[in-house]
Amino acid sequence: MIANQFVTGLSIGAVLLLIALGLTFTFGQMGVINMAHGEFIMAGAYTTYLVQNFAGTQAVAVALPIAFVVGGVMGLVLERLLVRRFYGRPLDTLLLTWGVSLILQQAAIDLFGAPNVQVSAPEWLRGGFHAAGVDIAYNRLFIMALAAAGVTGIWLYLTRLSAGRRMRAVMQNRQLAAISGVATDRVDQLTFFIGSGLAGLAGVALTLIGPVGPQIGTYYIVDAFLVVVAGGLGQLKGAVLAAVALGLLNSYVELWTNASFAKVVVFAVIVAFLQVRPQGLFVLRSRALS
Repeated sequence: MIANQFVTGLSIGAVLLLIALGLTFTFGQMGVINMAHGEFIMAGAYTTYLVQNFAGTQAVAVALPIAFVVGGVMGLVLERLLVRRFYGRPLDTLLLTWGVSLILQQAAIDLFGAPNVQVSAPEWLRGGFHAAGVDIAYNRLFIMALAAAGVTGIWLYLTRLSAGRRMRAVMQNRQLAAISGVATDRVDQLTFFIGSGLAGLAGVALTLIGPVGPQIGTYYIVDAFLVVVAGGLGQLKGAVLAAVALGLLNSYVELWTNASFAKVVVFAVIVAFLQVRPQGLFVLRSRALS
């Protein structure tokens, strides 16, 4: 049972990581506390539900690129219409995006109804296998693989592409990047698109482990912010380590208690950790004049 909980914890961490990847850039780079990020997750989940109408049991695979674009476009619209007017005012962006999240939740209720809906997993993601005394479900293995692919893709983007290097430049020093010729406004748009698109992918993953409802994103958004803060703002490797640690902690505490108490323990551990290391696991290094 202990070994099985390890696999469960890794899958929980993979879901948190998929959600936190987007926040790592929108919050870590741009200082935007985007409470509507959870609704982009919801959009990805409902996209999978709609795709199911014509793709059947293969909806999950078909919906992945579509959900990424849907989430990305929603984030881009939010950034262009509202968020761009509140840069440098994180508390204002929190209130603004919280209001947007409530509007999007109500819109989902109007469109799809309040009751949860179900997405059928494809045949190749049903069941699992037994190895070394551990039961591994195919759907959880797929979620972990999806998270690994997301991290790899983001790492390659940041380190191998010029657009990624411009994003890193803006993250480290926005003013210096701007006077060096980097179009920071365009970088912000692309950052919001990618971050929100990753939330859409997380929504697809969540359809494999439970029903889809208007509030599906709110169940994970706080934990995802904890991952970003504990890992270090804008730090990809920090987000990976923090997501895995929180997933495992949540899994094992829930095994011996219950889900509600596990949430309390995770939150308390993060608060205690931040008292000791307020900057998180890793710190963004930048050049600055002293």
